[in-house]
Order: sequence, then C-alpha cells, then structure tokens
Amino acid sequence: MLLFRFAIFVLLIAAGVCFAFYIGTGQPRYRQWGLMILKWTVIAALGFFGVLVLERLL
Repeated sequence: MLLFRFAIFVLLIAAGVCFAFYIGTGQPRYRQWGLMILKWTVIAALGFFGVLVLERLL
C-alpha cells in the first residue's frame, strides 16, 4: 500500500515537472508527456481503488 502511494506521488510529480517544462520552453511534447503520465496515473489509481472496493465487498 505504501509503495503504491509512493509510486502515484512520484508519477504526479513527474507530470507536474513535464507541465512546468512546457510552460518554460513552450514545446508541446512536454505537455503531451505530462498528459500521458497523468492519464495513466489516474487509470492505475482507479484500478487499484476498484480492486480495494471489490475486496471489501467480497
């Protein structure tokens, strides 16, 4: 559980860094990377919490 929280936190920081690079440089590839990291982080978090909810129900 602690490892998963740490991984989510690191991925959110990485997305934030990509967005900061986009603001600083104006290169759209950093925005694309940030959105991709953010999208997959949210999908992974929803999957993890979905498994926790199903585990609690069963």
